[in-house]
Amino acid sequence: MKENVSTPIYSITPFTLLDYAHKSACILWFTGCNMRCLYCYNPEIVLGKGTISLEKALAFLSSRKNLLDAVVFSGGECLLHKSSTELVAEVKKMGFLVKIDTNGSKPAVLQELLKTQLIDYVALDFKAMPAHFEKITQSDLFNPFEKSLRLLIASGLTFEVRTTVHSDLINENQMKQMVTYLEKQNYKGNYYIQHFMNGANTLQELGYSNKEIEKVNLSTANIKVQFRGK
Repeated sequence: MKENVSTPIYSITPFTLLDYAHKSACILWFTGCNMRCLYCYNPEIVLGKGTISLEKALAFLSSRKNLLDAVVFSGGECLLHKSSTELVAEVKKMGFLVKIDTNGSKPAVLQELLKTQLIDYVALDFKAMPAHFEKITQSDLFNPFEKSLRLLIASGLTFEVRTTVHSDLINENQMKQMVTYLEKQNYKGNYYIQHFMNGANTLQELGYSNKEIEKVNLSTANIKVQFRGK
């Protein structure tokens, strides 16, 4: 890679067994995001500045060859950075699997990664239906998300859809609408509901979130709804 003095990466989690199923991985946390989700528990990453250059990240990854299976690109929104696709290519050359955590707002970048077969797994955040999307994300990016979802479904790549739920922001009826929407898009597979982490430092101060949604059977013949979080 060309010398790059920018520091798009906030930090690196050197080891995890939780973020890429059945794989040992590290996480590159990219700064910045084009959404301001009220429940976001990474405000220091979304609003802060990076401290790690691409060169330092690659040096770290080089030291982890044959020790880790995969590299997770997360954030913030990792696909906002023009250098992220170049970095993905370099990581693949090292022999790692690549997982992308994305809010789906950059379908053109995602399409390029799919076309060049540089990614192995994607976790796509489904924030809300259009009626509530702007309130929750403070953005008008539902249409790009929808394009990304359709791209992933058409690609045949293994991916998951996930939603973070705070009981004050998304209720049972809204969740049912989201499952129905995914069905109409011909999504099949796991749909992960991630509980809001009470007590976490978030972009906006929120009250206590209950887990009543777990009592509702949201799964369908094609979509298996699974809950994450304590």
